[in-house]
Amino acid sequence: PHPLPNSASAPTSGGWCAGGRLPRLRNVAETAISRSRFLTLVKGSIVASHKTKQWSVVTMSTIAFTVCFMVWMMFAVIGIPIKKALSLNETQFGLLVAMPVLTGSLIRLPLGMLTDKFGGRIVFVILMASTIIPIYFISYGTEFWHFLVTGLFVGVAGGSFTVGIAYCARWFPKNQQGLAMGIFGAGNSGAAVTKIVAPTLVLAYGWQYVPQVYAAVMLGTVILFWMFTFDDPAHKAGQGVSVAEQLSALKDPKVWKYCQYYSIVFGGYVALSLWMTKYYVAEYGFDIKDAAFLAACFSLPGGVLRALGGYFSDKFGAHKVTWWVLWFSWICLFVLSYPQTDLVVQTVTGPQSFHFGLNVWVFTALMFGMGIAWAIGKASVFKYISDDYPHNIGVISGIVGLAGGMGGFLLPIMFGALVDWTGIRSSCFMLMYGVVWVSLIWMYYTEVRKMDYMSGKHKHPADILE
Repeated sequence: PHPLPNSASAPTSGGWCAGGRLPRLRNVAETAISRSRFLTLVKGSIVASHKTKQWSVVTMSTIAFTVCFMVWMMFAVIGIPIKKALSLNETQFGLLVAMPVLTGSLIRLPLGMLTDKFGGRIVFVILMASTIIPIYFISYGTEFWHFLVTGLFVGVAGGSFTVGIAYCARWFPKNQQGLAMGIFGAGNSGAAVTKIVAPTLVLAYGWQYVPQVYAAVMLGTVILFWMFTFDDPAHKAGQGVSVAEQLSALKDPKVWKYCQYYSIVFGGYVALSLWMTKYYVAEYGFDIKDAAFLAACFSLPGGVLRALGGYFSDKFGAHKVTWWVLWFSWICLFVLSYPQTDLVVQTVTGPQSFHFGLNVWVFTALMFGMGIAWAIGKASVFKYISDDYPHNIGVISGIVGLAGGMGGFLLPIMFGALVDWTGIRSSCFMLMYGVVWVSLIWMYYTEVRKMDYMSGKHKHPADILE
């Protein structure tokens, strides 16, 4: 075979074939066909284009994040038979499903710093590999504390978001970062995948089979991710950036404001994804498979449509998108908060009974709409970050992700405590309604009022904010 045309080597590494080289099939074919009728791939094939590397990184990172989120949300399904077997109350169930979220939240800041310093590829691989054995060990748990401890180790998978969001964003120019981060964030749909796959495994083989299958899937994902992703030294913050300099972002009040927004659109998403399967079982009497399927109507759009949020944020600005997401959420939560109510009215013909409450179809439609809104909101918050902190994305996304994750940890526990205290299942939505209300007030006084956004005096208020 004849040698292929020479091409300048890119300074990136990784991927399949030594040195991160991928054959450009079109160029290879043109050269080979010019001298023979056979296509031969040889050592020294042309280095992959930057665009190829961009989309290979985003694609594999999204797949890896989807698997990590499947694992992170696993207790939302297997927690139901575990709750029954161990006779747990609502608060204990909330703690059970939220325990992995705790670790995944606390580890996000250090993971963001490591990503800025060493690059996303190696950090992502080590993170995923570290969860394989703990995932498998869940299947051998017999006591409540067994699941709490293994849940802490498995929760490391939730930190993959901070790694992947910084890793993907740096491969794209600023005007495409919202879309890239939105596509990666679609891995949140792993919550919906778990609600579809895990109940089938539980009913067919028992809940113990779920973590065993998930451990095998994670192992395969680690191998594929390493084969089809790349490194670029220019994406690292380098040795010159100290920990103190990275953590100085905590002094910026805008960072804390973004934390508040994200604690709703992500923290609330995680919390309700964990809570909804059991809610459908208790409130509407479905079995675990049907309940998980209906719960996926919230989880699935909340994940896959995040890319749409990235597109809208690039086009209209992070502020405008986030503002309307919060308003829509506030309205939905107001309706969802209303409990099932029986009312008796004394009339001239005697007592008349009336029933008020959401049926399952209206309830699911509202959850579906809110899932779409929060998918868009998750992307818009990170558009804020990529615009305001282009050279410190890892750390800032780690801080904001930690806040969102802590919301995902604390809210299910609070949901359970409220049900135990009030006996009202819809109290979880009452709590979320209050949180969104506070955020709208905060946003109005710090952004909308300051910019005179609602008066329309500024032509491009979102762009001015950013």
